[in-house]
Order: sequence, then structure tokens, then C-alpha cells
Amino acid sequence: MKRDRFFGMILALVLSSVLAFPVFGAEFTIKVGTIVSETHPDYIVMNSVFKPLVETNSKGRIAVELFPNGQLGDDREMTEAVQLGSIEICIPATGALASFDKRVQVLDLPYLFVNEEQAFKALDGELGKKINSQLPELGFVNLGYPHNGFRHVTSNVKPIYKPEDLKGLKIRTMEIPAHIDFFRSVGANPTPMSSGELYAALMQGTVDAQERPVEMIYDGKFYEVQKYVSKTRHCYSATVVLASKAFLDKLPEDLREVVESAARVFVLGQRDMIMGLEEERFKALEAKGMQINEVSPEQMVAFQRAADPLYDKYEDVIGKEIMDIVREIRK
Repeated sequence: MKRDRFFGMILALVLSSVLAFPVFGAEFTIKVGTIVSETHPDYIVMNSVFKPLVETNSKGRIAVELFPNGQLGDDREMTEAVQLGSIEICIPATGALASFDKRVQVLDLPYLFVNEEQAFKALDGELGKKINSQLPELGFVNLGYPHNGFRHVTSNVKPIYKPEDLKGLKIRTMEIPAHIDFFRSVGANPTPMSSGELYAALMQGTVDAQERPVEMIYDGKFYEVQKYVSKTRHCYSATVVLASKAFLDKLPEDLREVVESAARVFVLGQRDMIMGLEEERFKALEAKGMQINEVSPEQMVAFQRAADPLYDKYEDVIGKEIMDIVREIRK
């Protein structure tokens, strides 16, 4: 695939430029936390691209240590740790940031983007830059928006083809008000809980359904406790390469540029890899016994109409300036 070749070119470029600089006794250490496993593209590209670029281009002055599988906490806990400066970088979903700045909720409004290209253009452009400008006062610097993917509903009860199919469904959501409001608006019973509690909750029947991008459905082995995957694409899910402002501010200018440059390459490679794997992941879930079902264009419009009232509801929280940008995107 074209995307696979592009990621391969990035990786080859990185590896061809890497010289063996020792990092023992490095002046600075960057701890990077993520909830995903070592097989997820976030970790793979962080380990194969970001880490060697930083350690090499800093000539061993910066060491990078990676902590997958939620070793440093869930998204919210790691975000708090970055704010406090006890973790240098984490890669949380944007929803974790909404707990610190409610305006970030704009990125979790249902049916904000229609495809990945539109999302990347907005996040790398005016919308993303506006959100980024708000973060330093909270102690954060966003180094980029990796790709998590469009979110889909998985269920043990039935496939979801239209909004009415969600009625009465006990579904786990992230602790994001816009997500909760959307599922309530279509008659579901949303139950916020942390990612670490979800697998057991599905296995025990505390909830019957959940929603997340296909890569995370596969990475979290939810095929073991869920039967149906419905391609609702109800929210676009980005993550952030969230860095501690205090840490970046204490780096010499040349080393800060090393970190920021490596993060930009990481984001491009991560997006490329995760998009290239999407269809493969759906096939793998099907091979594991899950039923994959499409949502028709007509029913997708019905889902979008169910989400439209949220844009007016959240304008006072998010602010007119940001919502005006969003309205231009959605035209």
C-alpha cells in the first residue's frame, strides 16, 4: 500500500541516520507514557522513530524511556503527571485534555469530520493551532496530533445499523460530556469508566457495549468479550503528543528543536502506519469471530442529524471563536 511504503521510507531515513550514541548518564531523560501495548502503532513508531531520532540528534544528551500498557497510569492520570512535570511526555486521547480545558471538547463532538484528510487538515491548521495556543497556560505543550481513528460501536447484544438500535444499550464511554450527551440523545445508557476497567466490565456484563477506533478494539483484545463491530464512525478520535512545558522550557534551544522535530516525524509516521493497518484490523477481528457491519449512507445521515443539536448546546462551553472555525469545517 502507498501508506505502508511511505512509513517504510520514514523508517529507512531514520535508521540510515542513526549513529550509536550512548545515553548512559544523559543530561535529560524523557519518560513517554501511553495506555497502548507494544504492538500498537503509537508504541512501534515511538520506539522506531521518535526515540532514535531524539537520542541520535541530541548526541546522547537526551535519553528516551517508553512506558506502554498504562504503566504510568490511564490517560487522565498521565496528563496530570505531565502537568506536574513528573512525566515529560504522554500520548492521551484528546478527551483527557478536556478535563483541563473544556474548550478541547470541540474535538470530541460527534461527526465533526467526514474523513481522515479533513481531520488532518483541521488539526494541522487553524483549529489545531487555536487549541494548542490555549495549552501552555495550563503547563502543556502539544507537539502534534497523532491519528487514533474514527470510533465504532462494539456490542454483545446486537449490531447497530441505525440510531434506534442504540436505545437501551448499556455502553461504556469515555468521561467526555459530548460523548455521553450524544449516546443519551439516541436512547442509549452511557456509562463512563476508565479504559483499565473496561475489559472486565464487558466480561462481567456490567456494560454490554463500548466504542473506540478499530486499532484499539484489536489492540485491547475486545474480540474476546464482544461479538459485533458496527462502523458508526460517530466521532473522530485524535491523540496528542503532550509534553510538559516546564520540561521543554528547561531544555537548551537546540535540544528543544530536536524533540519537536522528532515529534513531527513521529506524527507523520504514526498516521501513515495506523491508516495502512485499518482494513487489516477489521479482517483480523472478523477472523477472531466478530461480525462486522456497515452503516448505510442514509442511516449515517440519521446519526449525523442526531448529533447536530450538540453543536449549539456546547457553543457556550467551547466558545464562539472556535465554533465558528468548526462551522466552516462542517460546511
